[in-house]
Amino acid sequence: MTSDRFGRNINYLRISLTDKCNLRCVYCMPEDMTFRPKSELLQDDEIIRLVRIFAELGFHKFRLTGGEPTIRANVVDIVDQIVRTAGVQTVAMTTNGLLLNKLAAPLAKAGLKRVNISIDTLNPEKFNKLTRWGKVEDVWAGIEASRQAGLEIKLNAVVVRNYNHLEDVVDLARLTLSQPWQVRFIEMMPFGDVADFQQAGIVSQKELMATISAELGPLSVTNGGQLDGEAKLYQLEGALGTVGFISSVTQPFCASCTRARLTADGRLRLCLLREQEVDLMTPLRDGASDEELKAIIEDGIWWKPWGHRLDDEIIPLNRVMSEIGG
Repeated sequence: MTSDRFGRNINYLRISLTDKCNLRCVYCMPEDMTFRPKSELLQDDEIIRLVRIFAELGFHKFRLTGGEPTIRANVVDIVDQIVRTAGVQTVAMTTNGLLLNKLAAPLAKAGLKRVNISIDTLNPEKFNKLTRWGKVEDVWAGIEASRQAGLEIKLNAVVVRNYNHLEDVVDLARLTLSQPWQVRFIEMMPFGDVADFQQAGIVSQKELMATISAELGPLSVTNGGQLDGEAKLYQLEGALGTVGFISSVTQPFCASCTRARLTADGRLRLCLLREQEVDLMTPLRDGASDEELKAIIEDGIWWKPWGHRLDDEIIPLNRVMSEIGG
């Protein structure tokens, strides 16, 4: 078991398989984003070795992210090897869903349990505008393929003022009336070169709940008021699914944080909204033993910060979201 100095048990690792993506969402990265060469990213065997080391330290929940994880070569084999690692209990993935029409079934067969699929609006024109070139129909095909493959489905929507914060939110929340899905609305978080845009576009949970309730009726708190991961859950009357709100900026949940992040270039990022990172790539490639790597990880986790300092106008500038994995 690996704990930090605040007594939090850190047992959940989000692994970015790549910094690359097949979309260019306006809140995530510049359209002319430059990506790292493959040689500067963790290789398959390096990822699997680090997963084993983290599992031996008590990490049992793993989520694969990006960029877009499904564009990583050998992604199905990577999932299979992680699932078969001793100590690993759950492997999930966050994806834009564009390639799930082909990959959902083999990923499920490899042992993937759930997918969080990003879909910020059901409107084709707005979706294309938000993603700069995506087609919402391709995401729906991925959602259907995931359903048929037996994967647990959650839908993620990043809400951007003046893009998708009104009728689009209502349309997405309405899905929970007929589908057993969790539809989660995520506050934009400020990062790097697009921080000014992100801060200007934040829509609070209070405003979102008022918008949904005005059209679909009251939202009742569920799950005993406890967070499901990062999301506080609510339910519309008679709904099969739930509506979740991830309000990292306005309602941070630092006390219950159990996660760390491994970037595609081999850095252990201790808090999403802080720049503090621990370099694992260099010692890994310099021949460090498992025990030496464990010591580096444990020391890094011990110094995991309590949370962000956005109230003090301290914004992480060393990476954009696609380089961290969310």
